Amino acid sequence: MLLLLLGIIVLHVAVLVLLFVSTIVSQWMVGNGHATDLWQNCTTSPSGNVQHCFMSSANEWLQSVQATMILSVIFSVLSLFLFFCQLFTLTKGGRFYITGVFQILAGLCVMSAASIYTVRHLDWHYGSENSYGFAYILAWVAFPLALLSGVVYVILRKRE
Repeated sequence: MLLLLLGIIVLHVAVLVLLFVSTIVSQWMVGNGHATDLWQNCTTSPSGNVQHCFMSSANEWLQSVQATMILSVIFSVLSLFLFFCQLFTLTKGGRFYITGVFQILAGLCVMSAASIYTVRHLDWHYGSENSYGFAYILAWVAFPLALLSGVVYVILRKRE
């Protein structure tokens, strides 16, 4: 039982780390001497050093991506906190419904953010030399892991 609990916590922390990194790191779109994320556009030299960074566009779609990524991090942190609270207060045989719902909401938020970015990034980045960066890919990896974690929480029963 302890091993199962440890595995669930490790999965949740892994999802949380993926969400933090994908929200903060400046690698959502790379190429053409640029590295962009949700917050700023940076020009890079051929050696990879950052030369100039400018605030990102004020487009409504980009603001919705920023908001949903922040919400996914908040829901995931709240879910982990609620899991520990329920672990000590839930009656024997009870299910972790609230924890699971918040983790599933985190997964849906990150899916929404990545989907919006996928559809609308051409409004912001021109040229075919751009490619998706690792932070964008981490966001898509965090989506199924967060949903899996949420489903595990919903199925999980508290034991002695």
